[in-house]
Amino acid sequence: MALSLLVAAGCSAPSTGDRKKIIPTYSPKTGKLTRLEYSSQGNGKIDTWAYMDGTKVLRIEISTHDDGKVDRWEYYGPDQSLTEVAISRANNGKPDEWMYEGPDHLVSRIELSTHHDGKVDRWEYYKGGLLTRVELDTNGDGHPDQWETYKDGRITSIEFDTKHTGKPDRRLLYAADGTVTVEVDPSGTGQWQPVKAVRGH
Repeated sequence: MALSLLVAAGCSAPSTGDRKKIIPTYSPKTGKLTRLEYSSQGNGKIDTWAYMDGTKVLRIEISTHDDGKVDRWEYYGPDQSLTEVAISRANNGKPDEWMYEGPDHLVSRIELSTHHDGKVDRWEYYKGGLLTRVELDTNGDGHPDQWETYKDGRITSIEFDTKHTGKPDRRLLYAADGTVTVEVDPSGTGQWQPVKAVRGH
C-alpha cells in the first residue's frame, strides 16, 4: 500500500472501489481528518489504521497477518518521511523490533528485544545497507557487554566484558584467512595482549 495513495483517497472524494476499502474519521470539533481505516485486501476486514493530523500522517498501524492484531507500526516525521518502524516478531500485539532510517533513507539502526518482553538487548548498526557492528546485552542489565564488528559482511572481531566493568577485557579477532586471535586486556586500559592464534577450518 502506498502512503500517498491512502492519504489522497482519505482526503478527497474516493472512488466507488476506494469507498469500500477506506473509512475516514474526522474530529467533531475541528473537522480535521484524524484516522483512516483501510482494508488492503478489499474484503471489508480492516487491517491498516493511519492516524492523521489533517493531511499529515502521524503513524500507521498494520495487521500483516490479517488477524486484526497489529504487528507493524510506522512513524512519520513533520516532513512526512518515515522515521521509525516497529515490528512484533512474536505477533503478540507488542513491538519487539525497531528499525530507524538514516539520512540515505536506508536502515541505519535496528534494536531488538530477543526475549519479546519490550526490553532491548541487541543493537545492530548499518551503513549503506551493510551491517557494521552489533552490541548485545547478554546479562539483562540494560547495558552492552558484547560487541561485534563487521566489514563487507564479514565478522572481524568480538569483544567481551567478562568482569562487568562496562569495558571489554577479552576479544577474538578474525582474519580473512580464517585465523582467530585471542587477546585479553585485564586492566581495561586498551592495552591488548595476544593469547593465541587458532587456524580456522
